[in-house]
Amino acid sequence: MFQFPEPAQDRGPPDGLFGNQEVVAGGVIDPRFALASRPLQKDCKGNKEARDGRCTNHPVGRGSSTSGSGGRPYSHRASGTNLEGFRKPDGRVCPSTAEGSSGFTAEANRYHLYVSLACPWAHRTLIVRKLKGLEDIISVCVVDWLLGDSGWAFNGQRAGCTPDTVNSKEFLREIYQVAEPTYNGRITVPVLWDKKERTIVNNESSEILRILNSEFNAFCKTDEQKNLDLYPVDHRAEIDAVNEWVYRDINNGVYRCGFATSQIAYDAAVINLFEALDKIEAMLHEKRYLTGNDITEADIRLFTTLVRFDSVYHTHFKCNRRRIIDYKNIWGYLRDIYQTAGIGETVNMEHIVNHYYQSHTHINPHGIVPIGPVLDFNSVHERGKMLVDTTVGPVGGAGAP
Repeated sequence: MFQFPEPAQDRGPPDGLFGNQEVVAGGVIDPRFALASRPLQKDCKGNKEARDGRCTNHPVGRGSSTSGSGGRPYSHRASGTNLEGFRKPDGRVCPSTAEGSSGFTAEANRYHLYVSLACPWAHRTLIVRKLKGLEDIISVCVVDWLLGDSGWAFNGQRAGCTPDTVNSKEFLREIYQVAEPTYNGRITVPVLWDKKERTIVNNESSEILRILNSEFNAFCKTDEQKNLDLYPVDHRAEIDAVNEWVYRDINNGVYRCGFATSQIAYDAAVINLFEALDKIEAMLHEKRYLTGNDITEADIRLFTTLVRFDSVYHTHFKCNRRRIIDYKNIWGYLRDIYQTAGIGETVNMEHIVNHYYQSHTHINPHGIVPIGPVLDFNSVHERGKMLVDTTVGPVGGAGAP
């Protein structure tokens, strides 16, 4: 049986494309980012933000908001025992077994991922699938990079996209409705699908990441991949602490900048973002990876934001105090991870750039895609020479910047 992880530190991207909820001056919530009923958390500046780990169906700026009751998407199994921590559209917490067992058995060719190559949260799951050698065990469908009014769609005619090879549907929302015909909540990627039970196992990226890390070891291609642990017990406290502020100020921070509807909200978000990047730069002066000599899930979660930064967030989301290539250590670190064990093969810049610039019409009304920048992720970085004395305590700490 899958043993599902403890609730992850982040609950994914903001709502409305990769949805953010922004409170403008005077406390008015911009309806483009509104969630119908999901609880909000306040950050250190007092702004509210949506915490939800998936890329959503609703394109911001096209007059759409969350449909139905807007509760968190959920996972369940056919017997009726739902996964711990998920909520049905009416907001009720799904029950779980006493020991936390999910009721799903790890099997080859039983499970399937629905992803967007543009989405940084879905991208995480593809990286772990690659690192663990599960490409022949867990199949994948890729939605169209263009997020239209009808939500994520399948398009076998566009390069890098696929038709729905499992359920033969046209839109991702139809996959959710196969799992529960009356479902009318948010439609998000990634989705881990059970082909045997024809239902959604999980749609929270941080939890899918940990499922792939630990539950399919019997099916890894090599012993090295089987033994790879991206969430090692002796570093979990440090990983969780880093994940928390990296999510708040960087992963979600770029969206808080891009979706800000007031100067006050933008200024607060962009200051937090670059303070956090400055902290990462200092940490990486002493360590090859965020927690030491070995890559962990904390690095993967940061990587998917960094690799999009100079091509998208710097211009499109006005995160333009510095570029990633202006940070000596972060730029080397980004190339180091890109060049690791096929991770670069999971990066599709055509999908990434086209998606943001052509789907966010409230930011880029004419859908014009910029020509640059030219980035060489395969250039020499020399970070492999770095080693940390593991007998010494962690460098850089995990507190907020």
